[in-house]
Amino acid sequence: MISNRFTPAALAATAFLCFLGAANSPHSLAQTTPTQTAPDNSTQNQNQSKTADDQTNAKADLDTTAQIRKSIMADKGLSTYAHNVKIITKNGTVTLKGPVNSEDEKQKVMSYASSVVSADKVTDKITVKQ
Repeated sequence: MISNRFTPAALAATAFLCFLGAANSPHSLAQTTPTQTAPDNSTQNQNQSKTADDQTNAKADLDTTAQIRKSIMADKGLSTYAHNVKIITKNGTVTLKGPVNSEDEKQKVMSYASSVVSADKVTDKITVKQ
């Protein structure tokens, strides 16, 4: 028969040993390996050209962007991708970025931009989804 005075001590010791075993387990949540590195895409981000943050707040640039967006959105035959192409206008130069479904959509988006500013002021960064 086991004495009642040893039971709390035995339970505490068992719990402590279980804790030590879990802490040293290779599957422990708290354990990290020194070979793991945090995801880092800053090199890719630095290689990116224009972003929406590059859009100026100059009235002429904002008006140009709005006119192009309005033309694109009015064409209900374009896909959602084409409707969401990024339009970045800086000092009168327009950059179009993003995916579209076809070469035809790409040409339509480019023509809408070229109808607002001259074609030589439109930079094409549109990609066609495969």
